[in-house]
Amino acid sequence: MKIALNFLILILLGAAMVGPAATKNKETPADTLLILSKSDQTLAIVDPATLRVLARVPVGHDPHEVIASADGKIAYASNYGGGAYNTLAVVDLVEQKALASIDLGALRGPHGLTFVGGKTWFTAEGAKAIGSYDPATKTVDMILGTGQNRTHMIYVSPDMQRMVTTNVSSGTVSIIEKTGGHAGPPPGPPGGDWNETVVRVGQGSEGFDVSADGKEIWVANAGDGTISIIDFASKQVTQTLAADVAGANRLKFTTDGKLALISTLRGPAVTVIDYATHKTVKRIAVGHGAAGIVMEPGGSRAFVACTPDDYVAVIDLRSLEVSGHIDAGHNPDGMAWATRR
Repeated sequence: MKIALNFLILILLGAAMVGPAATKNKETPADTLLILSKSDQTLAIVDPATLRVLARVPVGHDPHEVIASADGKIAYASNYGGGAYNTLAVVDLVEQKALASIDLGALRGPHGLTFVGGKTWFTAEGAKAIGSYDPATKTVDMILGTGQNRTHMIYVSPDMQRMVTTNVSSGTVSIIEKTGGHAGPPPGPPGGDWNETVVRVGQGSEGFDVSADGKEIWVANAGDGTISIIDFASKQVTQTLAADVAGANRLKFTTDGKLALISTLRGPAVTVIDYATHKTVKRIAVGHGAAGIVMEPGGSRAFVACTPDDYVAVIDLRSLEVSGHIDAGHNPDGMAWATRR
């Protein structure tokens, strides 16, 4: 009897020891929220329905921004380090595992990311450049210098004929337009010429977004606490809003284009501005500072990375109130939405 009891205890102890290691992550849903933790160096795969973290995948040193492929199966994260690093981390979102990273060579300080035309587009601060990586050929197939300091965030139009970057230390925005070569998305060579127009905005130009109608670029100037509105067609600043957003980090429009949300790492609130009237309609208290912002495609919620507080705040866009929090690791920052197709 004693031998049988001891044997049973050994079985139970063994199960307790191997149980956690044997536990598998839950399946990644079709719609997924991705959140980077800079300090933990992980990508959290989050179920947006339950706000629960399903998996944490390592993504290397100092991850700052993340983007998902068009089919929602792969994520790319920039290893920034202020120019110390030169890689993009790659994550299989279906299998929830890290893949081989992408070596960008001399293109150091990758930061801003977007995925357009089957390619990952990125900024490289250390090289004062932008580039595109083609997963099909596993090559960096374009490099374009900006000549500006701290080329940080990036927008690429769906037809890949226009690009926009913010250049933080120069206090400028680069509007880059294709003037020759292959027009439209692949197939076709990436050649041709590009014209760059450098638009002076405010000090510390960093977060920006393009309006829903594609006519304006709104830029948050961290040093000035202002927002510069650029007419995309004329490439000129048409208005500067005294928005009181010193330390502004990101600016994002809601999916309906009616509101702009601006985060700041120097204050406790997210500022909400009406696109039509240019008036501040609310300041939503979220914590001790905020960085990354991503909108839920359905338009009902915004997710804001509260970096100093180690959580992501969930904002109900109907009530403009915080409706929940997500524990996604220490110092959350870059976020993205992935929809598997």
